[in-house]
Amino acid sequence: MTSTDAARDERAPSAGPPVDTAQDAAHRRRWLVLALASLAQLVVVLDATIVNIALPTAQADIGFSDDSRQWVVTGYALAFGSLLLVGGRLGDLVGRRRTFVIGLIGFGAASALGGVAESFEVLVAARALQGVFGALLAPAALSLLTTTFTDPAERGRAFAVFGAISGAGGALGLILGGALTEYLSWRWCLLVNVPIVLVVVAGALAWISPRNTGTTSAATGLDVPGSVLSVAGLVGVVFGLASAETEGWSSAVTIAPIVVGLLLLAAFVVVERRVAHPLLPLRIVVDRARGGALVNLAVMGVGMFGVFLFLTYYLSTVLAYQPLEVGFAFLPMIGGIVVAAQVAPVALARIGLKLTVTAGMVVAGAGMLLLTRLGLDSSYAADILPALVVVGVGIAFVIVPSISAATAGVDGDDAGVASAMTNTSQQIGGSIGTAVLSWVAASAVDDALVGSDPADPLAGLSAAVQGYTAAFGWAAGVFFAGAVVAALLLPMRARQVDPDAAPVLVH
Repeated sequence: MTSTDAARDERAPSAGPPVDTAQDAAHRRRWLVLALASLAQLVVVLDATIVNIALPTAQADIGFSDDSRQWVVTGYALAFGSLLLVGGRLGDLVGRRRTFVIGLIGFGAASALGGVAESFEVLVAARALQGVFGALLAPAALSLLTTTFTDPAERGRAFAVFGAISGAGGALGLILGGALTEYLSWRWCLLVNVPIVLVVVAGALAWISPRNTGTTSAATGLDVPGSVLSVAGLVGVVFGLASAETEGWSSAVTIAPIVVGLLLLAAFVVVERRVAHPLLPLRIVVDRARGGALVNLAVMGVGMFGVFLFLTYYLSTVLAYQPLEVGFAFLPMIGGIVVAAQVAPVALARIGLKLTVTAGMVVAGAGMLLLTRLGLDSSYAADILPALVVVGVGIAFVIVPSISAATAGVDGDDAGVASAMTNTSQQIGGSIGTAVLSWVAASAVDDALVGSDPADPLAGLSAAVQGYTAAFGWAAGVFFAGAVVAALLLPMRARQVDPDAAPVLVH
């Protein structure tokens, strides 16, 4: 509460204890902070999928090749995934509100640039800039929640909302991308971020105080060697994985960046053990609950991309859905995530972290298995809708407790980088999922086409379906493997939130 607010309270007629009024106002504004952080997370997650549906239209409008098309998506993923750790630590060093607002403004400006792009090069550059500022924005949004909600009950509700948005944002991106592309222009898939960003910036300046969100007591500077190694290593891994779909796993363009990236990340770990103020303090990831939660988020990233990518193909090619219809087809999954996200904190409190996440992995895997039954004569209502609901429920039971566990008990000095690790895990998992499952699908298609008539369109369509279902089967296996990992790594109960953590002050 500001000094002006205090003076006004002193002058006001006595209708109740002033302290209670101040506490009520602060309580209400904590939920406004949640709304702002959730909207910020939404634009970051939306942009991982919203442009996908717009790509064919953008390609026809601007004019670029099929081989180049993937870089509109990869440019964002490459910058976002590689800079998250640095963005998280900058939030700890220069202030979470300041980083949050800078990330928002930069993200909005990059979105506007992409929306008016007249060339492929400008479009890719804009997407990369979105990734750069998204790497500032996403960790800052989550760390604001981490330091604002220290009460266990309130924290559970806050992370249920945030987790639901994180899980459903990709599907929402498909719906919004389809609607904007079909009724306005593909450019609005980027321009739509601008008004959202302006609203969140205004809210952040009005409701989040810079006090207690400035530089931390322990961090005295940016770990430059660690930053260079982490960025270069993550760029190598993500670039190599992104190249696998077009170049193949045996290509040097795929293998060399991955190998070099892994070596650089190994060097990064060595450096972090020795520097005085590491970019990623290893205590963050070696904690059993936190480390297990980060692994679970990576596994979830692999599986979720299996749903979005290949089910989108199936709906478009086999059921001949239009872009907007494809987006709306994912609504049952969103419903499953939103509803289950409200139940997940209750399950977490009653049966613990290990059982909640393990059950969520099993349920999500079961939903993916249902999708392996799809064929040329399958229907949406009977074969796809039930599977999407089941997958959505499973995702919520994994992502909500995992995000909470990955950020619980973290020192205030490390809130930003711990938050960044949750996003990094999901991003790397998604990159691995896209590369591996695309290879699985392509291999299954090649096997199915052996001995068939190349001129028979039905044979090609049938082979494509076999590729999709093979990817669904592997994604199910990933989820079941995640259940085993969760059962082995996670403790029964997550670390409790530090009761001494300083909350983010609100005006």
